[in-house]
Amino acid sequence: MSIKEMLSQGPVLFDGAIGTYVSKITDQSNMDCEMANLNKRELVKDIHKQYLEAGCQAIKTNTFNTNRVLYHGDEAQVRMVIQAGCRIAKEAAEPYGAEVFADIGPVNGLYGDLTAAEYVFLADLFIKEGMQNFVFETLSSAEGLEEAAKHIREKVKDPYIIAMFAAQPDGYTVQGTYAEDLIKEAWATGQIDAVGLNCIAGARDMLELYQNMDLEGMTVSMMPSAGYPVVVDNRIVFDSDPEYFGSKMAEMGSSGVKIVGGCCGTTPEHMKQTKKYLQVAATKISYPARKAEETRKTQEKESRFWNKLSKGQKVIAVELDPPKDADLTKFMRGAYDLKDSGVDIVTIADCPVGRVRMDSSLLACKLEREAGLEALPHMTCRDRNVNATKALLLGLYAEGVRNVLLVTGDPIPSAERDEVKSVYQFNSRKLAAYVTSLGSNVLPSPFHIFGALNVNAHNFDIQLELAKDKEKKGVSGFLTQPVLTEEAMQNLKKARKVLRGYILGGMIPPVSAKNARFMDSEINGIKVSPDIIERYEGLEREEAEDLAVELITDIAGQIAPYVDGYYLVTPFMRTSLIGRIIEKMREADDNL
Repeated sequence: MSIKEMLSQGPVLFDGAIGTYVSKITDQSNMDCEMANLNKRELVKDIHKQYLEAGCQAIKTNTFNTNRVLYHGDEAQVRMVIQAGCRIAKEAAEPYGAEVFADIGPVNGLYGDLTAAEYVFLADLFIKEGMQNFVFETLSSAEGLEEAAKHIREKVKDPYIIAMFAAQPDGYTVQGTYAEDLIKEAWATGQIDAVGLNCIAGARDMLELYQNMDLEGMTVSMMPSAGYPVVVDNRIVFDSDPEYFGSKMAEMGSSGVKIVGGCCGTTPEHMKQTKKYLQVAATKISYPARKAEETRKTQEKESRFWNKLSKGQKVIAVELDPPKDADLTKFMRGAYDLKDSGVDIVTIADCPVGRVRMDSSLLACKLEREAGLEALPHMTCRDRNVNATKALLLGLYAEGVRNVLLVTGDPIPSAERDEVKSVYQFNSRKLAAYVTSLGSNVLPSPFHIFGALNVNAHNFDIQLELAKDKEKKGVSGFLTQPVLTEEAMQNLKKARKVLRGYILGGMIPPVSAKNARFMDSEINGIKVSPDIIERYEGLEREEAEDLAVELITDIAGQIAPYVDGYYLVTPFMRTSLIGRIIEKMREADDNL
């Protein structure tokens, strides 16, 4: 009986996880379980048979982790493992009349066209073995899916293709993409027969995720893990109740899920209990899944900065460096000075130049709460995974912070790399997409997202292309690097013509010739015109500050037609100097 015929009679039951089951019954790691196709053929066949005896109507080949990346380019070995996996599964399934699906897992480390090419390569190996059904599982993105599915349909008559994504209990993949969006993206290709989730989440959490998704009109597949793993004697094990698992899977079937099965930790006993509870559920009334009613109370908090910006009034943002120690005296004094100067928002760097400083987000909350001063914390992609990023954003939202600046972040200085490791799960564009998704799916209202724009880059056209991509991902505005050269000015003009988002023109007042030369030579993203450096030569502090006021006021006037506001960086916590500059800028621009 074909999979389509099975589906016409009710939910179809797939098998569980071969890898963790091999580990359970052999007391060995499941990392290389696919190699068992070659050296433990009878064991693999017996496992397939156990799942089939438990009532499974379809099984997957033991090939999840088989690809050229994991096999270090050894195509011959990939071929042998897939060939053996197909033949073993077919032999096991034939007496039971069960369907066999070619199992293709994610190919980590490849992106875009390379991912598609690897999927096509693997699909061809399965097609050569006569496979007609395919399941792409545990995916964190939809890259390569459409291309691979189209290729399969060109080579195979009436194939059945399933695509499943791995999401945390909060609905997000490890890449920070909302799984519901990925499911809809895959379904919209018109090339995928069934879509859904597998792995990571347990049965209860996956059921809840499904019930809160709007997947009307789709054939849905759900294959959760057997709860959540624990470590025993340095081994990862699952210790869940098969009967509980089965009851939750029956709830999924009653809610409209058409394909059910198991992932990590699920054994033949889990599938046996699922079969039993599905039969009981079939006698009861079924209720289709529907989007959960919105019960969140909106916690709207107006951003004065954003409202002013969106009304076409020029804004002033000023950056303060967070302290290197626990003493907040200078920082808070400077913040109150800036408040008195009438700045619209204070920006706070996130460990600039990879050096540890007080957390920018905590300081932003403190300014909002204690000083009534809006803050724009920088959030880097460095040193936070998706869970830590979401936790931080939820905290910021609860504290009333509504604006964030997303940047990739400077690498940790090389002298420290042997002791301190950087974590980069995102780049700034992926992070922007993630924050945008939170605003649509989790938060009562979205963050206003800003990005950085380096007008001092050697190849500014590349920066513009990246900025346009950021806008597609949800970035609403840009803070530029300081405009202290004619080249930067011309790049700013070009950005104004190309970008849709708001632009805050960056300016940093040099306070001496030495300071100007240092910024030009050693600070990434800052270039200072030789003429400016020359003007500072031989000046005392007061004279240099007077020049800084004159210089930055003049630059502000030059960039005014091309910006929606100004972004001033405070040198050495000299907020009094920034106050003088702002005063002169207001005298020259009635719109401030």
